[in-house]
Amino acid sequence: MELYLDSADVNEIKEAFKLGFLSGLTTTPTFMHRHGITDIDGTIVELSKIVPILQIEALGSTAKEIVAEAERQYKLGLDKSKTVFKIPISLEGAKACKMLKDKGFLVNIHLVYSLQQAYLAMTAGADYVCPLVGRLQDQGQDSLWLVEQCVQAVNHYGYKTKIMFSSVRNVEHVRNALNIGAHTITVPYNVLKQMSENYFTELGTKEFFEHTRLMTKTVREVISDVNPIVTVNESIHKCLVKMTLCGNGAVTIVNDKQEPIGIFTDGDLRRMIEKEGGTSVNKKAGDLTLKVPKSVEASDLLYVASAKFKETQVDTLVVTENGKAVGLIDIQDLLGIDGF
Repeated sequence: MELYLDSADVNEIKEAFKLGFLSGLTTTPTFMHRHGITDIDGTIVELSKIVPILQIEALGSTAKEIVAEAERQYKLGLDKSKTVFKIPISLEGAKACKMLKDKGFLVNIHLVYSLQQAYLAMTAGADYVCPLVGRLQDQGQDSLWLVEQCVQAVNHYGYKTKIMFSSVRNVEHVRNALNIGAHTITVPYNVLKQMSENYFTELGTKEFFEHTRLMTKTVREVISDVNPIVTVNESIHKCLVKMTLCGNGAVTIVNDKQEPIGIFTDGDLRRMIEKEGGTSVNKKAGDLTLKVPKSVEASDLLYVASAKFKETQVDTLVVTENGKAVGLIDIQDLLGIDGF
């Protein structure tokens, strides 16, 4: 099924066709008016240089006028093999279609609201017949059945016409077009962007990135450059200062050899003050009753840290290098990864 963009927003069109796989562009005078375009001819020429196939309006009250307008536009420098002239269905429109086809032009008969109109267009040799699904549904009509009938007619009688599913309002219309077997669909840019979206796709992609990060990034690459350490000879007040300046909720307590002997957290600080009072911050870090901290090597991959968090059930690990404390890694750094 060919995929067209339905738009007259030049910036939007340029962005969309960077995708590289769109079949072409459909546009209308209404779209151009909506975007404040006054130089229609200039815009047509500009668009013809951007898109593979350009479908534009050829208006007129009679077949002769319609053909004259198509030929006038063609003489702007358009490529006959890459330009489709859109004509609203009518007897004069069908006649103009046949005349243009005899001259080697491509034609789209649109504003089709019934099978009879589509049949006239097919008989006149239209390359595209364009039922307006959204507009018909606005009127309470079964527009999907109309598109299906048009497709069946093409397949049954062997017309060379392509049925273009148009007036698309949502991604469900795209699914409808595929189920029916429409040959072509033209969609607005907002619907085009939504076509690739799905919550579970986003979730799975996020997991792939996160798990790849676990297997390729080292602990050293994700920890802060600031190493919040306090020696055993420094005061608890220094721990508070380090936590504030470093933006961490914990500091590593180290001995004279910079070896980690414990972790002191803001929670530990609150509990100490509640129990011993404010003067307790003047105690030395070495006076604290500390547990041997759980640690991980800076060179370890993140999945090692992930396993350590699960195994030890702690929130913070000391990061070491050659036995010395070089930083902290918090469980928050791995939230969303590997089940955290």
